[in-house]
Order: sequence, then structure tokens, then C-alpha cells
Amino acid sequence: MALPYLPTSRAEMDALGWDRPDVVFVSGDAYVDHPSFAAAILGRVLEAEGLRVAILPQPDWRSADAWRALGPPRLFYAVSAGNMDSMINHYTANRKRRNDDAYSPGGRIGLRPDRPTPIYTQRCREAFAGVPVVAGGVEASLRRIAHYDYWSDTVRPSMLVSSKADLLVYGMGEAPILQIARRLAGGERIGDLRDLRGACYLLGRKESLPDHPFTDAAGDGRTIELPAFEAVRTDPRAFARMTALHHHETNPLNARRVVQRHGDRWLVQNPPTLPLTAEQMDAAYDLPYARRPHPRYTEPIPAHEMIKDSVTIMRGCFGGCTFCSITMHQGRIMQSRSKASVLREIQAMARDPGFKGTVSDVGGPTANMYQMRCTRPEVEARCRRLSCIHPTICPLLGTDHEPTVELLREARAVPGVRRVRVSSGIRMDLANRAPGYLDELVRHHVGGHLKVAPEHTCDTVLTAMKKPPQREFEVFEQAFRAASRRAGKEQYLVPYFIASHPGSGVKEMIALAEFLKANGYRPQQVQDFIPAPMDVATCMYHTGLDPFTLAPVRSARQLRERRTQRALMQFFDPANWFLVRKALLDHGRGDLIGHGPRCLIPPRPPREAVEARREAAGHATYVHARAAGTRPTVGYRPGRKGARRRPKEGGGRVPPAPGGGRHGAGEGVNP
Repeated sequence: MALPYLPTSRAEMDALGWDRPDVVFVSGDAYVDHPSFAAAILGRVLEAEGLRVAILPQPDWRSADAWRALGPPRLFYAVSAGNMDSMINHYTANRKRRNDDAYSPGGRIGLRPDRPTPIYTQRCREAFAGVPVVAGGVEASLRRIAHYDYWSDTVRPSMLVSSKADLLVYGMGEAPILQIARRLAGGERIGDLRDLRGACYLLGRKESLPDHPFTDAAGDGRTIELPAFEAVRTDPRAFARMTALHHHETNPLNARRVVQRHGDRWLVQNPPTLPLTAEQMDAAYDLPYARRPHPRYTEPIPAHEMIKDSVTIMRGCFGGCTFCSITMHQGRIMQSRSKASVLREIQAMARDPGFKGTVSDVGGPTANMYQMRCTRPEVEARCRRLSCIHPTICPLLGTDHEPTVELLREARAVPGVRRVRVSSGIRMDLANRAPGYLDELVRHHVGGHLKVAPEHTCDTVLTAMKKPPQREFEVFEQAFRAASRRAGKEQYLVPYFIASHPGSGVKEMIALAEFLKANGYRPQQVQDFIPAPMDVATCMYHTGLDPFTLAPVRSARQLRERRTQRALMQFFDPANWFLVRKALLDHGRGDLIGHGPRCLIPPRPPREAVEARREAAGHATYVHARAAGTRPTVGYRPGRKGARRRPKEGGGRVPPAPGGGRHGAGEGVNP
């Protein structure tokens, strides 16, 4: 029988009459019983198997007390950092600590450590030695081999090395976790599970590599050896080669076993889990979720507030964008739920007294790849292409939008539903092939603004991103405006762009700024490129090489250039005037300074720019003085009312302020 919520404490288990759980999920996220949260969907899948599942959400990692309180699980611990890589969750692109955590109650920070997977695993061992530990989730999945870590600016070993977990499950976990539970319950040991798809493990120092083909391999049976950790840590070309080899083993229909030496041990990665069928997807999403945070929380959880009325209809992405981790985690073969399953979920939402009538999103990683797949299964089984739509859309790819249109029509007809929004990203090059879909979208599913992600305007940068050329956005923009006019609606596109992506320099950002000015776009939010573990763009950033061609790729690695690229995207903000002016003059684009229609900034700094510069300079000096262990002082500034010069010592020059500058720490400087 399904429980209203899975238990999270000893008291809750006692109330259920449990002596011990079968499986304990240790998660860096708060427990929200919604299928968009990994612990909830995996926990419910195991519960449907008849197992007792407990969740230990955001435990105090400073001791093993929280682990001991639940007691040892009968089968295994399942450890995850949460729905996001912890470092991306904790830090901005400028490596500054974020002020909130969307997956924590009240958005509070500090409820999980940096890189929690190894720490949680250690606490599992400390609490109950001998209980198998399986690591999974996005963080473990994207750090399963040697990888570049942006926040430490180092190449780190597989997370299996640091966590010492018995197994690491990468990708989506429903199928692997069921097999692990069934086989352990059947009496097998954790060491017997090394034949699982979607699993990684470390061999012992005296163990040799398996000399037999992977038993469930659809490829040629070979084992692919990646350059060793010690090589990729110091040699950029070895790192690039590792990236290229690894990314070509992502198609579960032909992927081969991958191995990588870490010192005197071998890391072994089995081929990815086979894509779920529609029936398997339906079975997971049709389970009885409460769709709310556990009652233990008294504060809202921001991530839940954002997605509580959304519906996931598919997984995966065949776009292969180099800055995106979706393909490496969910796979590039689309896995779609049946229309009936999606409608059942919407009907259940509509019956909820708290439902306000609006389904906030129907989609997934993208909005318009539902039920799209290769039309030639025998070709799909052999294909190693990293993107089905770049540099051009594969002629064998099924791009029919009619299943999506039918689903949207029936969704908005569900009693109690007033609006169905589409908030996931629209893949514009696919939508350009389906004018009927765009008309349906504009007429019924856009709430005045539609978010799209052209990411850049320079085709050289877009090529590095594996995004469609700029003309695709222009075609889509014109079609969107025409469809809005036909629908009699005033609606607007909200385009997202990325600053500081590999291949994008100041020159390219000036071109993007010109495009924004010419088209009247003023982005209020700027996405700075963050090198996430294992992405192709991350390899470009770290090595300066395209991993597939070894051609050089320049990246903005200095903070000043990153700030400049960001400022150019928001050239209209007076606070950015000085940065934008310097960038334009440095690159011979003084023609964009003035009052003409093409000019980005006026010839003289606005008052807000001067004030922002003065405030920034004063703050920087103040911090410098504090860091030096001195007291903030007030120095001489010409023109200040009541200003008095310091007396000269021996007729010499005025001595500098203790912070090292000519002006006092609390005063700032004149621009």
C-alpha cells in the first residue's frame, strides 16, 4: 500500500510498525514528494516493488548521528547530492557563494556541504559498516570519470575514488535501482552486480580488467580505454582525447565498456541503461505522489513552488549542445510518456483543491521533442552521431509535431484546467518546420512572453555550442510575430543568451550587443557560462581545444573579460558604461559611442555610471583595508567640504592611506 509520504525519521517508521527500512535514500535536497524530484520518484518505484523505503533529506553531515537514528537498511544506501551538481547549486559563474538554495526549505543555504556525495557515503560507512552504498544522481553521474572541476580549477578523479561507494549509477535510475534491489534481496552480493548497465565500479588493486565482452552489449564488444587520470590531469590533449572518446559512447544501443586507470586501480563504466519504454515511463509517473513537500517542513521550498503545477512528458535530448549536461545524464534518445498517462496526471492535478487552474508547463528538457525519434531503428542502433540536429537536422529524424499538438489540445480540455502553458525551451529549428505547431502554441499556450534560447548571434560561437545558425532564430522570430498577429495577440519573445562561452570573445559580444540594440532587446538576466563537469564546452574552456578536431578555441578565463562580456550584453545599464566604453575603444568600435540610432552608449558617462564606479571603488578599497588588518580611514579628497590636507612629514609627499591607495578606505575615488 502506498504511503502518503515516505518516512524520514525513526518516529515515522515506528508509527508504521517498521523495525528497519529496506533502502535508505540520503539526499542533499529537501524531500518533496513530486515526480520532478529524484528521491521521490525512485523511492516510489521501490515502494511499488513492495519495499520499505525511508528518506534521509539534508542530514547534518558533521556526524553520523542522523544515519544511526534511522537504523541500518536491510539492502543498501542510495546516496545523491540532489537534483543539481552541488557546486553549481552553491556558486555563481564568478565562484561567489549564492544567497539561496532552491532545493532547501525557505531557500536557506548551508544545509548541505560542497560535493556531498563522498561525505554522505563516508557517514553511511561510519554509521553501519558493511551496508552496501550506491552513489547516483546528477553530481555522481557527471563526475563518474576524471573531470575538470571549475571551482578548484583542477582535474579531479572519478567520484568513485573520493566516495569509495560500492557502485556508482549514472543516468536516470529507475531501471538500475530496481535491479539492484531485486538482486540484493535475492541473496546476491553487491560485488555480483558489476554487470549492470548504467553502473560504474572500481576494481581492486590486484584485480585485472574483465577480458570478456560486456554481456549485454549491443556494440562490437570492445573495451574503450580512456587516457589515464594521471595523464589527463596534466596534458590538455589527453584530456581532449578522453572527452571525445567518452562522448562517442553515449548511445546505449551501441555503447561499449569504458575503462580508465586511476593510479593502480581501474575504473570501469558499463554501457548506459537502455531507454525506458512508454509503458515503463508511465508506470513510474502514474504512482501516487503527494506532489507536496513532506509535512516536516514549515517553509516553502522554492524549487517546488516553481514546478508544482508542471508536468514532465519526456526525457532526453538529441540536440547535443556542448554546454548542456542533459544528454550525458538523460541520454540523447527521447523517452516519452503516453498521452493517456500525461492526461491522468493533469486530471489528478485538476481535482486538487489547491490547484488554481493553470498547468505551468508541459514539457521536459525541451518543449517540442515529444515522441520524436529516428525513423530507421536499424540505423539508430549503429549511429554514433552526437547530435541529430547539428550541423543540420538528420533526414532520418522524425520531426512530426502532431503528437505534441494533440496532447496540448486534450490537456487544455481537461475539466478544471483553464490554461496550459509551455515554459520549457522551444527548439526553434524544429519548430520552424511545423507552422501548425507554432500557431497552436501562440494561440493557446503563450502567456504574453515566450522564452527561447538562441544563446548567441555569431555563427562561429553557435558552431562551438552546436546550436543552429542565427538565421533559424530570425525565421522563428518572424513566424512568431506573424502567428501572434493572426491570433490577434500582442506577444513577445524573451531570448536568452550566454556570455563568456568558449569561442566568444569581446568582438563577438559587441556584435551581439549590436543585434540586441537593433532589435530592441534588453535582457534583464544574463547567463554566464559555467563549465559543468564532463561537458564538451568545459573541455574547450579547460584545454583551449575542440576535443573532436583539436583546433584551438579561445575562452574568457579572466574575471575582467567575463565582466566585460556580461556588461556588453547589458550595455543599456548605466552602471556598465565604463566597461562598455573601454571594450568598444579597445576593439576599434568608437562608432558605437554617441547618440546615433546604432550607438550603444552615449559619449559622456551618465550620473548613475559615475556613482556606481565610485561606490565600487570605495567598497574595493574598504575590503582591501579590512583584509590588511587596518582600520578604515578617511583620506584627503579635493573638493570635499571641510577637506584638510594631512601635514607633510619632513616636507615630503602626502603619505598613502594604510590600505595602500592614495585615498582612504571608506571614501572611494573620483572617476
